[in-house]
Amino acid sequence: MATSPTGTVIEAPIVTDAHNEETVISAFPTRSKDFGFIVIPRRLRYNPEKPFHFGMLLNVSFGIGSTLVVANLYYCQPLLIQLSQSFGVTYDEVSRIPTLVQAGYGIGLLLISPLGDMVRRRQLIILLVMLSTGLTIGLAITNNLRVFEVVSFFVGMTSVAPQILMPLAADLAPPERRASAISVVLSGFLLGILIARVLAGVVANFTSWRIVYFMSIGVQGLVLIGAYLILPDYPSRNGQLSYFSLFRSMFKFIVTEPLVVQILLINIAASACYTNFWVTLTFLLGGPPYYYSTVVIGLMGLVGMLGVLVVPFMGRLIDRLVPWYATLITTVLLLVFQAVQTVGGGVNIAAVVIACFGLDVCRQTQQVSLSTRMFSPQHLRDSPFSPKCPADHVGSLKSRNRCFHRSFIFTQVFLGQVTGTSVGTKVFVEHGWRSDSVLAMAWFAWQLGILLLRGPHCPRNRWFGYEGGLRFRKGGGPKSAEDVGGDSEKGLATTTISVTNSTPAFDEEKKEEHTMIDRAKESI
Repeated sequence: MATSPTGTVIEAPIVTDAHNEETVISAFPTRSKDFGFIVIPRRLRYNPEKPFHFGMLLNVSFGIGSTLVVANLYYCQPLLIQLSQSFGVTYDEVSRIPTLVQAGYGIGLLLISPLGDMVRRRQLIILLVMLSTGLTIGLAITNNLRVFEVVSFFVGMTSVAPQILMPLAADLAPPERRASAISVVLSGFLLGILIARVLAGVVANFTSWRIVYFMSIGVQGLVLIGAYLILPDYPSRNGQLSYFSLFRSMFKFIVTEPLVVQILLINIAASACYTNFWVTLTFLLGGPPYYYSTVVIGLMGLVGMLGVLVVPFMGRLIDRLVPWYATLITTVLLLVFQAVQTVGGGVNIAAVVIACFGLDVCRQTQQVSLSTRMFSPQHLRDSPFSPKCPADHVGSLKSRNRCFHRSFIFTQVFLGQVTGTSVGTKVFVEHGWRSDSVLAMAWFAWQLGILLLRGPHCPRNRWFGYEGGLRFRKGGGPKSAEDVGGDSEKGLATTTISVTNSTPAFDEEKKEEHTMIDRAKESI
């Protein structure tokens, strides 16, 4: 044992959760200061001989932090009409604001989140919250639209702390609580999306849109204080990991994994539809024939909250289905609810409420089914997301690069949101709400077409076809090619898996993967 200026140097094995393998983090110092000058509370300093206790209070705190940080991305949506009046610009110009916020968030997911696999996450999270808080001051005081747009982009870019908190919760939680720990943080993330719309609409209606951002500064200040007081210092899991090798791996499996590409294309279009609806809803309800105030527009987010509450029950109804069929059913229903919006959205408020509720429930359920399919045991076993995959692939959900893996999934979503906000708003402003709704229907039809290119049991390595049959329910019947990993990938890989599967440690972890998938569905 040696010492360093930052504290005592400890060389000790850190047991990872990938098949009980051990990774030695050599010469990791038990640092006493963040950034070299901010003292870390003693109880939060890393000590391999005394692991952190990840209790429910800390877990809930992670969830609340995610709620308050992700709200930064959605405060602007019910404020667009007020912003256009304040800056003296058209709806078309002010609609760039949510586009830039989401574009910044997508860039942050792609470029900043992977750092959570390579640096100390306590420092990274504190730094990000500090930056987003400081930038929000600019949003609250500026009188220039261009400055507001640029700052909005960087606020989005630095609001990726929830995507670093999720894998940190997975690392800190004991194995028997890991799935529930992730679900709490994810629930906080989803709640933040909806609360931001409601809160911004209500506050702006009685005061000013600037007060919303001053409120955000105070809220993020509380998050910053909380992060300092409760975030434990934790060593980098992959300090030796190359930043650019992650991106090489990503581009590699984008062209070699048909299922990943299929889900990516569906997710982008689905996210575009979802964001297009919520952003243009502000313009629709604020204009003829409704002329609603910002408080009423913001309260429409409550309908979305009801949708989130219904999703766990929907998940249980489709739990016995093969995930492909669950995606098929929800995509068809999305098309139906969008048709309701197309026919009656600008005519009767009942049509808007029905579409709002249905689109929210079906979109969340669709996302659950897509994630379940991507992370199903059959696909995990020998895909790039598998713990047993070659080292040149992206790591698994339970192994090395959790932050990068999660950032890749969320980048799909936010790429679609940028598309939906920019293209959808342009169509709405130039051609009206009905044309915009027809555009969304076309995007839903695209999703349906992409889904139907590959059947429910198509082997993982096949781009098109219905090989493997059309079995509807999980369990029962002969196993499809997908279930055994594809005809072309039998042999050595299958033999290796059959040997390693015989160990008790792997059997326990396989059971935990099933639990994680089920809990993730319930949390959403």
